[in-house]
Amino acid sequence: MKGMIVAAQPEAVEVGAMVLRRGGNAMDAAIACAFTQAVVDPQMAGIAGYGTLQVFMPGKDVHENIEFYARSPLATREDMWVDILTGESRDGFVFLLKEHVNEIGYQAPGTPASLRGFATALVRHGTMELADVMAPAISYARNGFMVRPYVSYYWDLDQSGMGRVTLKDQLSFSSSGRQTYFLPNGRLKKPGDIVTNPVLATTLERIARQGPEIFYTGEIAEEIVADFAANGGLMTMEDLAGVQAEITAPIWGDYRGLRVASLAPPGGGVTLIEALQILARFDLDGIEHNSVDHIRLLAEILKRVTMDKDSYVGDPRFVDVPIERLLSKDHAEEHAADIRSGRKAHVTRLDQPKESQDTTHVTVIDSEGNTVTMTHTLGVPSGAVTGSLGVMYNGIMSGFDPRPGRPGSLAPGKARTSSQMPTIVFNRNRPCIALGAPGGTAILPAMMQGISNMVDFNMPVFEAVAAPRVSVTSDVIDISNRIPRYVQAELEKAGYPVSRSYMGFAFAALHAIQAGRTLSGGADPQRDGMWMRG
Repeated sequence: MKGMIVAAQPEAVEVGAMVLRRGGNAMDAAIACAFTQAVVDPQMAGIAGYGTLQVFMPGKDVHENIEFYARSPLATREDMWVDILTGESRDGFVFLLKEHVNEIGYQAPGTPASLRGFATALVRHGTMELADVMAPAISYARNGFMVRPYVSYYWDLDQSGMGRVTLKDQLSFSSSGRQTYFLPNGRLKKPGDIVTNPVLATTLERIARQGPEIFYTGEIAEEIVADFAANGGLMTMEDLAGVQAEITAPIWGDYRGLRVASLAPPGGGVTLIEALQILARFDLDGIEHNSVDHIRLLAEILKRVTMDKDSYVGDPRFVDVPIERLLSKDHAEEHAADIRSGRKAHVTRLDQPKESQDTTHVTVIDSEGNTVTMTHTLGVPSGAVTGSLGVMYNGIMSGFDPRPGRPGSLAPGKARTSSQMPTIVFNRNRPCIALGAPGGTAILPAMMQGISNMVDFNMPVFEAVAAPRVSVTSDVIDISNRIPRYVQAELEKAGYPVSRSYMGFAFAALHAIQAGRTLSGGADPQRDGMWMRG
């Protein structure tokens, strides 16, 4: 059996596939792909972002998660923004403040953790040297990549009507951003234009030669801290030196006789398993896919799981998360019984904007059955770039609740609740599905539907990831433009507010591999991704 890789960027998929063909294992391919993603999709991910991965290596008896979360700087105070809070996005992803200080600029970033995570994963489970897996990314940074349709679409998003900072404002915030992403005439680069970042290439070369410590305790760290100090930022040398990847055990659940392994809080795996275990209490035989009954069931499950997440899930260092209860069969049955009663759940939000999409994903299975599924992100791009480094920092501070005393409230050294949930589904002791998705809080609905599409509706993997989806993160049911209008009309007649996306492929972007006698890959058509054999 040959290996396979699937991801949202063709350049990164090709890099990972070539690593597999050269004899590298799944981890080598995933990390080479991730470094390349950080260059060719620089607002979705970067070495100054954060992420999580799950790795299963049957020949070495390895099954673990590697978590590399960005954390709030130690100078953070729980009440520092409470007086400037103006609202909350409808999906709960971003809190809105006056002057957007948590979204753009030097107070928006948390600790940059992706580089630490990539390097830790490679040392623990890879076979190649750091400089080797970084080489393609360095080449793309120096020689350039072509702007793809989805990259351009994302750059052109105007979120000002929802109270958010526009992407153009974030891209143009720094002189480095203006030089990298805009033409001399001031026009933002479009599909087919070439983006080069030679300053980033030099930074990556320094890391490849000297290792990640130069970024966290060495010369690069000093450049980062000096830039933040000069611009009113919160980051210090103590923050950078404290960045570490954590090795954790997967959390487990059941679905239709299969075992599901995912990510513990502050990651989103607990919500996925909870949702699947509620869905398992309903017989889908005879229910038409994306019918009124199907979508209504999905909506009521997702609303209840969202309410549980908002009420109970946070960083376990700061919040006592009742994982055992949330994943219990009794809890799933309580929700299922409430749904059967016909009661509509209500999700409270402060305001009505929509989700963030600033994330990417890679899934790899190699010829030995080693499996890696990894999601990494900037959260939202902060726009802040240290001019001597060419690195754009994450914007995770926008996701903390400025109101003290809540699971997602601000605190020094805290990780924000994440929707990331790289997941492996097992049939007995062998992976049968490995998947993950970018897409903010729309990740849970997409993952739930993707797994159900394969398991309940017997869809091949590409059909499963490409099928029309719904997203429910509030009382509103967001639907893809390929959901029939008569279905929308019936949902509205039943009292559900429905919002139709103009996109046919909407709400997160699944990237999955289905394993049987052979491997089959599926890259969600929403983005520009593909799968490739290695």
